[in-house]
Amino acid sequence: MTNNQLLCTGCGGTIIAALCCFTPILVIGLGAVGFSAWLGWVDYVLFPMMFASMGLVAFALYLRSGNKGPSPKAAIVIAVAALSALLFWLEFRYALRISIAAAGAVAAYAFYLRAGRRPGPVDEKETIS
Repeated sequence: MTNNQLLCTGCGGTIIAALCCFTPILVIGLGAVGFSAWLGWVDYVLFPMMFASMGLVAFALYLRSGNKGPSPKAAIVIAVAALSALLFWLEFRYALRISIAAAGAVAAYAFYLRAGRRPGPVDEKETIS
């Protein structure tokens, strides 16, 4: 997958999971087709999916920035697991606040990557061919 495909997939997954978590779209949809019994455990799937999608966005932003530093894969996996575990431990009491904090962390990471971007070569003599 290219960086743009990763970024679009991550953003799309985050938006879909957020809509299903915080609005009654999934409740109405599953109830309409007769699968309302599945609604009891849907949050246990949607929140980790949303955090994993945010992690995919963070990794795509890292790839897009072209930084040569250490890969953030391990930190992203740990953050996704920790946020999911925190939500389960708190029994979804602060789900909206934790989700907004996770989105803010991804946005802050994007600004950090953008600020650390190195400018490209100025003239043709500096290019490597």
